[in-house]
Amino acid sequence: MPGNPDASSRLQLVLVSGLSGSGKGVAMRVLEDAGFYCVDNLPAALLEDTLQVLAGNGDYRVAISMDGRTRDAWRELPALIERLREQMDVRLLFLEAKTETLVRRYSETRRRHPFGSAERALAEAIAWERDLLEPIARLGNRMDTSEVPASTLQHWVKDFIALEPSGLTLQLTSFGFKRGIPLDADLVFDVRCLPNPHYDPRLRDLTGRDQLVIDFLQRSEEVAEMLADIRRHVEKWLPCFVRDHRSYLTVAIGCTGGQHRSVYLCEQLAGHFAASAQVQLRHRELG
Repeated sequence: MPGNPDASSRLQLVLVSGLSGSGKGVAMRVLEDAGFYCVDNLPAALLEDTLQVLAGNGDYRVAISMDGRTRDAWRELPALIERLREQMDVRLLFLEAKTETLVRRYSETRRRHPFGSAERALAEAIAWERDLLEPIARLGNRMDTSEVPASTLQHWVKDFIALEPSGLTLQLTSFGFKRGIPLDADLVFDVRCLPNPHYDPRLRDLTGRDQLVIDFLQRSEEVAEMLADIRRHVEKWLPCFVRDHRSYLTVAIGCTGGQHRSVYLCEQLAGHFAASAQVQLRHRELG
């Protein structure tokens, strides 16, 4: 790659991968609107040559989507990403979704899955692709798009590209167990045992970011103890994930509906860790 004398001309590369039907097209449109030069479905073997051509043309913000059809090159991708990170800001965004969600999306659009065939049913094609891509899923920022609308995914992608390129990002995600555990979670905490503001009519339609709900939860010793326990656990093991060269650690906190207790705890943890780590906050059920 050609050398660039200043930080403003350092090439920024966002690789977008993941399961077919999980929202890669939505992510690429957000990146294009943000000023990235976008290339769809590039074979992994052509990645370095493509970057050299684009950098030579003065395109220093590049987004490239890559799918599982170039499966022979996936084995080389981890080493390739490490080499590229010595020369540029490289980020990998990996999108995924539950099988039932992907089946529904393909059924609604009547599109053909790229790994589908007369011998392989849709659910089998999805499972095939999931197994194929699993080795690279942990290399980047995983986003589970199963329970989120396109508008929420757009905001998540914008937050993703706004992050600083170096160091580990602590991602705090609130969710409701009634809609399932996020696929991208590394650590999951169940806080359904805590007092529930839902049963107070004044608080039912509010969220864990509203002051009345905050006051309600802060009056509970159990909530304070749970918050302290989660904070200590993350503080203890966060250095271990850093030593493992992880770029992202996703801590998911779930209550019944994902509106009050889990939101409050994520907000409190984000405030605590913001001074020592790069924090990204997501509230899945709040949209």
